[in-house]
Amino acid sequence: MDLFEQNLARPLADELRPKKIEDIVGQEHLIEEKGAIGRMLKSGKITSFILWGPPGCGKTTIARMIADYTNLYFEQISAVFSGVADLKKAFAEAKDRRLTGQGTLLFVDEIHRFNRAQQDGFLPYVEDGTIILVGATTENPSFTLNSALLSRCRVLVLNQLNTEALSTLLNRAEDVARKKLPIDEEARTTLIAMANGDGRYLLNMVETIFNLPLDEQENDVAISSDELTRIIGRRAAIYDKDRDGHYNLISALHKSLRGSDVQAALYWMARMLEGGEDPKYIFRRLTRFAVEDISMADPNALVQAISSWQAYERLGSPEGELALSQLVVYLATAPKSAGNYVAYKAARVAASQTNSLNPPKHILNAPTKLMEDIGYGSGYIYDHDTEDGFSGQNYFPDGMSRTDFYKPVERGFERDIIKRLAYWDKLRKEKNKNES
Repeated sequence: MDLFEQNLARPLADELRPKKIEDIVGQEHLIEEKGAIGRMLKSGKITSFILWGPPGCGKTTIARMIADYTNLYFEQISAVFSGVADLKKAFAEAKDRRLTGQGTLLFVDEIHRFNRAQQDGFLPYVEDGTIILVGATTENPSFTLNSALLSRCRVLVLNQLNTEALSTLLNRAEDVARKKLPIDEEARTTLIAMANGDGRYLLNMVETIFNLPLDEQENDVAISSDELTRIIGRRAAIYDKDRDGHYNLISALHKSLRGSDVQAALYWMARMLEGGEDPKYIFRRLTRFAVEDISMADPNALVQAISSWQAYERLGSPEGELALSQLVVYLATAPKSAGNYVAYKAARVAASQTNSLNPPKHILNAPTKLMEDIGYGSGYIYDHDTEDGFSGQNYFPDGMSRTDFYKPVERGFERDIIKRLAYWDKLRKEKNKNES
């Protein structure tokens, strides 16, 4: 009788849950002696904290270990399945234990799922020491947890398990089973890659392979990478389109484009598509990029963005996604300038500070005799009538000094714009000098 026949009720991930804090893999920055958790355990003073990290990185295990090391009663609830009544019961029982001298570590899985009122319910019990709260979340606490709760809890960030950590888990599973996985080296690499940093998912896949019928193991012939994919199935990308991962990936795409790294930009675009992102959302963000980060350095960038978007609308998916890829390549390799973006923001600030100033009268139209009599349009020079096609007149409000909002860079088409601006500045100074 093998391991799994003896423990049918216990998944392998639970069977391999570390018994010592030192056995936790991938989170050395927290559990080492100088890490946040290491320091708490050494001092024996445990404060409430939030564990923020991806699925399967050890959040529950760490909470259990801390309770064991400090002789705290471990109480676990899930925000998915618990309500106000469950919280009241947990708080009441923690109060009773406190009267007998035992503290309670209340572990709340998926704590971000509690609404604001429920989160506020923890505050008095955290403040008076009735419970040590350890919350676990896969979502950015800055967005999902109350500021009042965050101010009372330290946020500890857990890493996604890397290849080395996942390999360690795989080796431990084989040690417990007392046999090797019936897969070749390439399939082993594939298995770790399919886990995508999730230790629990890896161990579940390992258990599936160990439990394969003997006929599928082909008489001890190692399972290939292709066969492994067929057996396990393709894992869906971890990507919540309205959550933290969504914003992280679009940020990665945007910054890769800004950094002119076409290879990285193509990768992040592909990651978003693999995760099920709507291509129209990506097109919208790329169009914004065209006017924010390229703009007049290559005015054609905006034309390319709109044209590619229209091509996708007409072709549909998947053919139209090639237009998206082409746009990414174009934007990543185009010259960059934030001149227009900076100018727009500066002009808005100036406009808000001087919004009571009127335009100078010489650039105002005078459709009535009264307006003409009081000076509207008086002294206006029609630029096309001048020798240079440039009058050099002042167009800023009276009482406001001339301000340079737009400062083009020496890249792309803006090189030509710099020359034009310099030429007009020279003419303006000459004309103003002659008039004075």
